[in-house]
Amino acid sequence: METMEKNTIEMALGKARSYMEYRDLVNNLFANGKSTGDTQTEAYLNYTDLNIHRMNKWDKHYHVSSELEDQLKKLSNKEMWLVISEGWCGDAAHAVPVIHKMADSSQNVEMNVVLRDENPELMDMFLTDGARSIPKLIRLSETGEVLGTWGPRPVLGQKIIDDAKVAGTPIPTAKEALQLWYARDKGKTIASEISEILK
Repeated sequence: METMEKNTIEMALGKARSYMEYRDLVNNLFANGKSTGDTQTEAYLNYTDLNIHRMNKWDKHYHVSSELEDQLKKLSNKEMWLVISEGWCGDAAHAVPVIHKMADSSQNVEMNVVLRDENPELMDMFLTDGARSIPKLIRLSETGEVLGTWGPRPVLGQKIIDDAKVAGTPIPTAKEALQLWYARDKGKTIASEISEILK
């Protein structure tokens, strides 16, 4: 990895928050009429409100399967899972709590969250089709090497959006369908896809 990339990752890690610190930040900002990130609008505030409820549900109801828990416990080397997120992001509201529960299942995994808009250089290292799409999970070794990435959404979730675009379905309708899919899937696909990159 180039020195500039390593420096960018190290700088981001210096601003990283634990999952609970991230949740507290989102909650506290919302209580003061704000969302995370550079964009402060009524729409983003509404998204944040929805996402707080979504994350609360995931925190309460999502459980790592025994099979996945075994896999995570068997990780032999320590890893840092760095997640790029924002409180207003609908996909992040579903994925980040699941990633947190997974990381919590292994003594060798530490998870931290950084905000996209606070870390543009980091985000630009992990674009999706040229876009700053989040959430993005970056697996890092103890020495800071990138072991793999995941995000911004599961393949099946992305297919819902792609199919809607082809069909000319309005974006709000497509996003509603995506949210329903997340609820019905119960985090299984997110966990399965991340499990694959651990193999």
